[in-house]
Amino acid sequence: MKKIEIYDTTLRDGAQAETVTFTLEDKIRITERLDRFGVDYVEGGWPGSNPRDMAFFKEIKKYPLKHTRVAAFGSTHNPKGAPEKDSNLKSMVRAGTRVMTIVGKSWDVHVKDALRISLKRNLEIIEHSLSFLRPSAKQLFFDAEHFFDGYKKNQEYALKTLQAAVAGGADYLILCDTNGGTLPSEVARIVKEVRRKYPKIFLGMHAHNDAELGVANSLAAVEAGATQVQGTINGVGERCGNANLCSIIPALILKMERKCLIEGGLPQLHEVSRLVSELANIQPNSFQPYVGRSAFAHKGGIHISAVKRNPETYEHIPPAAVGNVQRILISDLSGKSTVIHKAQQYGLDINSKDPIVLQIVKELKELENQGFQFEGAEGSFELLMNRAMGTHKKYFELVSFRVITQKSKEEEPPHAEATIMVKVGGKVEHTAAEGNGPVNALDNAIRKALEKFYPELSRMSLEDYKVRVLPSLGRGTGAKVRVLIESGDRNEKWGTVGVSHDILEASWQALVDSVNYKLYKDEKRGK
Repeated sequence: MKKIEIYDTTLRDGAQAETVTFTLEDKIRITERLDRFGVDYVEGGWPGSNPRDMAFFKEIKKYPLKHTRVAAFGSTHNPKGAPEKDSNLKSMVRAGTRVMTIVGKSWDVHVKDALRISLKRNLEIIEHSLSFLRPSAKQLFFDAEHFFDGYKKNQEYALKTLQAAVAGGADYLILCDTNGGTLPSEVARIVKEVRRKYPKIFLGMHAHNDAELGVANSLAAVEAGATQVQGTINGVGERCGNANLCSIIPALILKMERKCLIEGGLPQLHEVSRLVSELANIQPNSFQPYVGRSAFAHKGGIHISAVKRNPETYEHIPPAAVGNVQRILISDLSGKSTVIHKAQQYGLDINSKDPIVLQIVKELKELENQGFQFEGAEGSFELLMNRAMGTHKKYFELVSFRVITQKSKEEEPPHAEATIMVKVGGKVEHTAAEGNGPVNALDNAIRKALEKFYPELSRMSLEDYKVRVLPSLGRGTGAKVRVLIESGDRNEKWGTVGVSHDILEASWQALVDSVNYKLYKDEKRGK
C-alpha cells in the first residue's frame, strides 16, 4: 500500500477563512489532536506575519508530539533585498522548525503584474530564498503558487520556477491550484508531465475549492503521482476554502488503498472534524460527506428497510470507519448507536437492549434541542451517561451564588466579584473571590470554596473559554448562548458545556461539569 503524506494547513490557510480566528490555545489543542490523529505535517503559521504565530512555534516545542512534524510557512524574500536581510526568512529560521515551507510565484502574470519584476529576477529570488533556508531545515518544501494557471499559460516558465526551487535545495515541489479553478483532468495531465520531468523529487498537491473541485483535484494528483496532499480540516480557508482533508483522507484509505495516518487514525475523523468546527466557532455542516451528522442518516422508508438488512445498500462505507454512526430518523433506534459507541469509548458497560440507553438518548435529544452540543464537551457527555446509569456521585451542592460587576469610572476597567455558597457533606462553605471579569470571578470563587474539601482541584486549570450565540430569530441579545470550557490537569484535558439565556448560568453549568469531571476521574484513578 503506497504511503501518501498528509500536510494540514488548517492553522495557517484555514485561519484565513472569513470569521475564523484561532487563539494560541486553539492552535496548540488542534496540533495535539492532529498528532494523535496521525497527520504527518501541521503548518503552524507564518512566523514573520504576527506575534501569535511566532508564540505558537515557541510554545509547541513544550509538547512532545509523537508523529506530527510542525512546519513554518513564509514567502520568498523581498525583490528589493537579499535573503540574508529579509525579516520574513529570518523569522522562519528563528521559529526553529524541522520543516519549512516557502511560497513563490510560478505564473508569469503574477511576476509581471504583482511583483513587477523580471522573470529572471523571480527565478533568482526562488533559488536564493531556498538556499538561505536550506541549512536550517531538515525538510524544505516549495509551494509553487498558481502553478496550474501558470503552466497552462506559459509552460516553459512554470517549469523553470520548479527548477529554480530544486537548485535552491527543495525536497518537495508542491503544485498549487491557488485560484481553485483547474479541472481534475487538467490536474492529472499536468502532474504526470511534471512527474516525468522530475522523476526522483517528491511532488505534492495544494488545491483550493473555488470550483468545488478541491477534493477531486487532490485525488487526481495522487493518481498521477503526487505523494503529498495539503488541505484543511472541514475544508476551511480563504474564499471558498481549501481541499477538505475530511473527504480526502477516507477516500485515499478506503477507496484508493493508499496508506496515510497512523494505525487506528481514521475512526477519529468525525471527532477531529467536530473539534475544529467548535474551536473555529463554525456551525458544523450536517451534510458534509463522511463526517456530517446526516452523512449516514436514513429517513425514507425504503432506505430504512434496506439498510437494516444490509447497510451497503445505501452506505458507500461503514460509518464507524470514520467515527460516524448510522442514524435511523423515524425509528426509536435513532441515537442508540451513538450512545453505545461513546459508552464503549469511556469503558462503560451497557448494551443496545438496556433501558438506560433509551433514557440517555431521550435526554440527549432534549438537551440538543435546547442547544447543547457535546462534540467539544466529552466531559459533560460522560457525566451525562454516568448520571443515567446511577453511577454519578454528587460531590457538592450549590446553595447560591451572586456575581457583581461594577464600573465606577469610564476610563477604568470594571471590577468583578463573585460570592458563592456550597454544601459539601452537610457542611456549608460561604466565600467570595475577585476575577478578571465575572466568569473568572465565579471560577475563582468555586475553587476557593471547594479546595479545602478537594485539594486536588488546585492542580486543575481552566485553559480555554468560548461563547457562541445560538441562532434564535428576532431575539438578538436575548438569545441563548452556549459556553464551551476546556480544562486540564497533568493527566489529560477535557471539555464541558453549558447552555442558557444567561451567560453566567451557562458558564456555571460548564464550570460545575468541569469540576465534577476532575473529581470523578481522580476517584476513578484511585487518587
